[in-house]
Amino acid sequence: MGALTQLYYTIHNALFHRLKYLDGLAPLALRLYLVPVFWMAGSQKIAGMDSTIEWFGNPDWGLGLPFPSLLAHLAAYTEAVGAVLLLVGLATRWISIPLIVTMLVAIFTVHWPNGWAAIADSGAQDVAVRLGAARELLQEHGNYDWLTEKGSFVILNNGIEFGVTYLVMLLSLLFTGGGRYVSLDYFMLKVFPSRN
Repeated sequence: MGALTQLYYTIHNALFHRLKYLDGLAPLALRLYLVPVFWMAGSQKIAGMDSTIEWFGNPDWGLGLPFPSLLAHLAAYTEAVGAVLLLVGLATRWISIPLIVTMLVAIFTVHWPNGWAAIADSGAQDVAVRLGAARELLQEHGNYDWLTEKGSFVILNNGIEFGVTYLVMLLSLLFTGGGRYVSLDYFMLKVFPSRN
């Protein structure tokens, strides 16, 4: 068993020791994945700020949050500015914190009542019936081929799946930072080293 363990560690160290020079690629991938998500969410809120404020504050059909104007502006600009900072890898750990808070609010106020799945299971009986009815209506009254040429229809469940995925990605960035060689954070630390 000792020889097998030694062989394992020899191979492990030979392969994975060299990967440390590429360890910035994973945070870069997370950042670049999150950029369009937060840019679209933030810029859409900013473009329709009056509607966003109304949605944040309305208890009947909206979120019913206190201070809707303040929270709508905070969420919108956190997402939009956060997307830009993530793109260049500047203040990655710092911007992850308010983005995490934004995602937690979204998960618990918007998505939580809908369960886990973002898209409803088309194999579930009630979902399949609804999709079938929608297909029939569209085939009879619409241009079904044109409507489906980019993909099939789904029923949005709007569960917490995507929100939790983004939250996990942000948590990872909080601990790793922007990434070695691929972020302004890395180069700023080289130019302005921390004084501990």
